Amino acid sequence: MTTFADSLKKEIARVARKELRDEIGALRKTSLAQRAEVAALKKQVKALQAQMNRLGKLKPEPAREAPRTASAASAVAPRGKPGRKVVFTAERLKTQRARLGLTQEQMARLLGVSSLSIWKWESGGAAPRASRVPKLLELLALGKREALARVAPEAP
Repeated sequence: MTTFADSLKKEIARVARKELRDEIGALRKTSLAQRAEVAALKKQVKALQAQMNRLGKLKPEPAREAPRTASAASAVAPRGKPGRKVVFTAERLKTQRARLGLTQEQMARLLGVSSLSIWKWESGGAAPRASRVPKLLELLALGKREALARVAPEAP
């Protein structure tokens, strides 16, 4: 009787595997199609994110209002870039003057102020008037040769 029971169990297992094979094949096809669709959607999302980044760089963000203080009063908009303000800082003036290779006296002559004013601005003891800031920022944007050329004719 054990041989009959073993034969019956083997036959049931064989039929079950045959039935499952068809079901598993259908599931594999569905799974493969879903994976391909997910991969395509990931590519599409990546392309859309790249497009958003490009568009974000083209469109400037609206300017945020800063509280009015002595240093904020010296903020001006740079060369035609709407929504972005450049603020005068003593450290920036000092590093740019050193980069240009100018002395405090030469910088003062270029700006039409005293060398004491330059020293106070660089040390943070004072801030330039709002009327001086555009010319100051223009001077900071110059190259070394151009700045030295402007100083040379004024030298005694």
